[in-house]
Amino acid sequence: MSASAAASPGAAAEPFLRLSGLRKTYPGVVALSDFSLDVRPGEVIGLVGENGAGKSTLMKILGGVVEPDGGSVEIDGVALPSLTVAESMAAGIAFVHQELNLFDNLTVAANVYIGREPRKLGVLHLVDDARMERDVQPLLDRLGATFSPATMVARLSIAEQQLVEIAKALSLSSRLVILDEPTSSLPIAETEKLLEVIAGLKAHGIAVIFISHRLHEVVEASDRVVVLRDGRLVGTLEGDAINHDAMVRLMVGRDLKVDYVPPATAAGEVVLSVKGVRTSAHPGHVIDLDLRAGEILGLAGLVGAGRTELARVLFGIDRAMGGNITLNGTEVRFATSFDAVEAGVFLIPEDRKGAGLLLDLPIAQNITLPNLSEYARSGLVSHEAELERAKRSRTELDIRAADVGQRAGSLSGGNQQKVVLAKWLAMKPKAIIFDEPTRGIDVGAKAEIYRLMRGLSDSGVAVLMISSDMEEVIGVSDRVAVMHEGRIQGTIDRALYSEENILRLAVGKSIEE
Repeated sequence: MSASAAASPGAAAEPFLRLSGLRKTYPGVVALSDFSLDVRPGEVIGLVGENGAGKSTLMKILGGVVEPDGGSVEIDGVALPSLTVAESMAAGIAFVHQELNLFDNLTVAANVYIGREPRKLGVLHLVDDARMERDVQPLLDRLGATFSPATMVARLSIAEQQLVEIAKALSLSSRLVILDEPTSSLPIAETEKLLEVIAGLKAHGIAVIFISHRLHEVVEASDRVVVLRDGRLVGTLEGDAINHDAMVRLMVGRDLKVDYVPPATAAGEVVLSVKGVRTSAHPGHVIDLDLRAGEILGLAGLVGAGRTELARVLFGIDRAMGGNITLNGTEVRFATSFDAVEAGVFLIPEDRKGAGLLLDLPIAQNITLPNLSEYARSGLVSHEAELERAKRSRTELDIRAADVGQRAGSLSGGNQQKVVLAKWLAMKPKAIIFDEPTRGIDVGAKAEIYRLMRGLSDSGVAVLMISSDMEEVIGVSDRVAVMHEGRIQGTIDRALYSEENILRLAVGKSIEE
């Protein structure tokens, strides 16, 4: 039984929210069918299912964004055919979305209070910035955040921005907080803090719906787990019945384990070498790292350790503040990401929607756009050549779509990740950096991404995998390098793999201490 379930204050309470027989269909798709659920004060409900199972549709109905075709929503005994956005907010339903919804040009405090800013007395009725910052600081302390309420959101990492989203939800007088993949950007230490926050919400009688593909976190946090498949409720687990295998069995309709890839048979020569490199995040510390052909090197560390900043330097987005980078023995200086691409160094970014894809363009154009000259005839891009390349990529990577003309934004997370990978595979990579490769991807698609990564390494490509998922780091990597405050604290081989060893390095200690 999960720790939270053992002391759930909501176990005997009456439901304040009741969903009955909800249905929603789109042309040719049943998104939700006859779904019912009771939500009680002070309980944590894990909501799991593969991408496309109906979770997003259910959340949109609860948020008042989508109107169901049938069924009802009952709040405090009052039945409504549907909710409006205003009714959802008035009922105390707050959301923390996987896709960030923040304003980069505003401070943390301004984002938390957006649309409901306190005002100063006086004729001008100006926003009271000092009060906002004063009120937001305890929320950040509760989440273990190291940045201040006055920090501009543009200066925060994706993981830190996720904490701002959570603080925004906590700032409301919420009766139900819905967390949609809240830990997808958080390393293990920050994830533990969030689970403590969830326990705190529960203790104050606030209900939580926790949506996550990290099933071990669902086991730890949930009093009850609800499983969706193809728009239908296929099972509910409680108490000791909540475990990884039971959830997966209900999600996919059969037994399925995440198949981590076998280790590399042997690593080759050093492809990408970093010596004495400093980044803007930690200019006082240097990074030394070698990435070899035929291996997957995992890069672990806590939020703010400098992993993504290193990836940005290696891909030419940011300039190194010192040191040298060599590619196949030759020193390189990437002034732009175009230079990195020309050299054969590619990045699959953490934010695939914001930085990896053009969501409104079809799959085919997303795959061919970085290398249009390859598909040009007499200076004109050949549509036929683009389609041929895209169809071949679709087959090779098993991109599940109606055709290569389908909008990239309409694909599931796993298939979007395959499209990002496809555009680089068409250009013969020497080294590929995966930043959080399975963020927001379901258990079945994860195994496919891992196999593709191993296929790359087996073909001689050097693979650097940045991940906050400890199971993934241990299961996929041939070696693990751990960063702490802008430097490599240590590199360990498979024989010494353990969460404890990795975490000790991540907090600045040695394995022997």
